[in-house]
Amino acid sequence: MFKSTLLQAARAAGATMQESFNGSFKISNKEGFNNLVTEVDHASEKVIIDIIQKKFPDHYIMSEESGEIVMDSAYKWIIDPIDGTVNYANGIPLCCVSIGLEHEGKIIMGAVYNPFLNEMFVAERGQGATLNDKPLRVSDKTDVLTSCLVTGFPYTYLDQPNGPLHVFDKLIRKGVPVRRLGSAAIDLCWVACGRFDGFYEHKLNAWDSAAGFLMVEEAGGKVTDFKGNHYSPYQPHIVATNGKIHDQLLDYVNGIQ
Repeated sequence: MFKSTLLQAARAAGATMQESFNGSFKISNKEGFNNLVTEVDHASEKVIIDIIQKKFPDHYIMSEESGEIVMDSAYKWIIDPIDGTVNYANGIPLCCVSIGLEHEGKIIMGAVYNPFLNEMFVAERGQGATLNDKPLRVSDKTDVLTSCLVTGFPYTYLDQPNGPLHVFDKLIRKGVPVRRLGSAAIDLCWVACGRFDGFYEHKLNAWDSAAGFLMVEEAGGKVTDFKGNHYSPYQPHIVATNGKIHDQLLDYVNGIQ
């Protein structure tokens, strides 16, 4: 029942995204310059919440645009109705729906759906991860200097020592290809399927990573905070890799390299 609801909600939200893609819709700005939200974000969010509440009216919901619908429940749905809104608003098809399901503080299931590439990533704790029903595995690279990495930059950038631009600068000066797609959920899924060998970011919210980090773990990868501790989507820092380059990438992120 959980999985069918998860997939139904993701596909319905994806259809909502497709209906208005490259069309005309209202765009407004949240905190920080170019931190956009569109009326399609709100429409996608409503579709997801309606489907979840119809099946599980007593479940807790946390969503990027509506905030929290607090319920006394062991289950929490964590929703990003469009991850990669700037891409979406500019007609760039690197954006997705991301939904994670948490039970008693642990993410147990997640789906990330890019309707424009027709890619549905699904993970279940202890059951593996799939892309369009085919099993995922992370890459086999063992050296961060020969890896292909991906990152993102926060909308509200604080000029901190060893911050996002500093780490990026160090890596690209070593000749490491570091991409910036504009969707953390897609970044994580592409680590899970081996397109990227590692991902790091300095400031994410729970809805950005709740589904994607489980995807990486279930595909055989490793996800931690910047200190190498067990990852929680409720703190801002993330390093997600194939596991083999993890400690090396942590050294770059922490200024050891």
